[in-house]
Order: sequence, then structure tokens, then C-alpha cells
Amino acid sequence: MSKFILPALLALLAGCATPTIEQRSAQMQSEVDQMVQVYGPACEKLGYKPGEDAWRECILKLNTSKTIESYSTRRATTECFGHRGFFQCSSF
Repeated sequence: MSKFILPALLALLAGCATPTIEQRSAQMQSEVDQMVQVYGPACEKLGYKPGEDAWRECILKLNTSKTIESYSTRRATTECFGHRGFFQCSSF
């Protein structure tokens, strides 16, 4: 009996610790909706028709360029420690 209790408890805890497929799907849908709300009007002004593949590609390209821009303008702090020939560096 005790052989089955521990694996069952571990499975139960693992199920609670990770987000479910439905939660991840809802989060992704929320992110897509936000991208459409932010970049959709700009793509329409550029001449793309809403709902077409080119319009969706425009939204993704604008979002990607904004993301790259935000990462490239961030300050990065790098710390290294160790001794001659053996260094461990981390950037944040």
C-alpha cells in the first residue's frame, strides 16, 4: 500500500506545480490579443487588410522589432568571480 501512496502524492504535487495546457493556452491567447490591439491599427495604416496573412505577419514583425529594441537598450551587468583561468561570469 505504501508503495502506491508516495508516487501518487508526487504525481499530485507535480500536477499542481506546473501550469496546465489550458492555462498556457489562455496566456498565449491573451498575448496575441494584446499584440493585435497594439500593432493592428499600425498595420492597417500601412495598407494591410485585417485578418489576412500579410496583416498577421506585419503584427509579428512589429512586435519582434519592438522586443529586440527593448532588449538591446537594456543595461547589462556582468559579474565574474574565480581565479586564474577559471572564471564564472553571469549577466543580468
